[in-house]
Amino acid sequence: MVYDTIIIGGGPAGCASAVYVARKKMHTRMITEDFGGQSINSNDIDNWLGDVHLTGAELAEKFETHVRAQEDNLEIEENTKVTNVGKEEGEDYPVFVVTTNKGDEYRSKTVIVAAGAQRRRLNIPGEDEYDGKGVSYCATCDAPVFKGKDVVVVGGGNAGLEAAVDLAPYASSLRLVERADSLNGDPGTADQLREKENFEGFLFNTTLTKIMGQTMVTGVAYENLETGETGEWDVQGVFVEIGSIPNSSLVQDLVELNEWKEVVINHKYASTSQPGIYAAGDITDEVYKQNNISAGDGVRAALSAHHYIQDLEKK
Repeated sequence: MVYDTIIIGGGPAGCASAVYVARKKMHTRMITEDFGGQSINSNDIDNWLGDVHLTGAELAEKFETHVRAQEDNLEIEENTKVTNVGKEEGEDYPVFVVTTNKGDEYRSKTVIVAAGAQRRRLNIPGEDEYDGKGVSYCATCDAPVFKGKDVVVVGGGNAGLEAAVDLAPYASSLRLVERADSLNGDPGTADQLREKENFEGFLFNTTLTKIMGQTMVTGVAYENLETGETGEWDVQGVFVEIGSIPNSSLVQDLVELNEWKEVVINHKYASTSQPGIYAAGDITDEVYKQNNISAGDGVRAALSAHHYIQDLEKK
């Protein structure tokens, strides 16, 4: 059996794709570890269109409910991870072979890769415990929640600088720590940050060693890597902005990746360098990693895959 498309991932990009391909009555299999994507652990999502406020768990539930309503045209395999996507040359068109961690293989005319990314983590005590309880990986998403609070941003690249600028209108105070001895980000953005009255400065050669709290974050411990000095700060927010790791290894032999291992796409069609494979969401080289944008890109990928199938049927 050869599917029309296989969707990999259950975040906003994958779920949006699933709804659209099902409505097009494409024979589809959706394979995902879970529903919701990276936002599932967030306590506060205030920018999902149509909902003034909801939690990551509530958003994931909405995704799953909407997708499962399409099950007449959609096969869903949950708690499963795709490990590889290969290609076989067929008589009339290539067929893609999708392999899972359970050893199963599925064949499809197209693949929509929406496997997302993993935020780079500090891997220090308290980070997992307070994830979504004061520890955040998205200032664009969560900045308003930290109004009147003291926060620290980790990361001296563009992501960290931009996060700090986003936080400045809300935070009572903020500082930025960078383990290197200088910033990697845009000097213009750094100058913008220096002008903020509540910005307490850059701390170079510095790393966080522990995140502390009760029910929510109450402070952090730090160490200066040059002098060995240690100490603690009272903060209610920790923003980790040290990049992300796209889950792109499953297609690395088939499609073009950029230097950050993101899948390079044509942003008009969500197509990749491999005809028949489409990608959407945080796994791609899309600049803005946002739920609403990922969902829109998922729709784009679904419609493009549908047009590709139509073209195959004309041959």
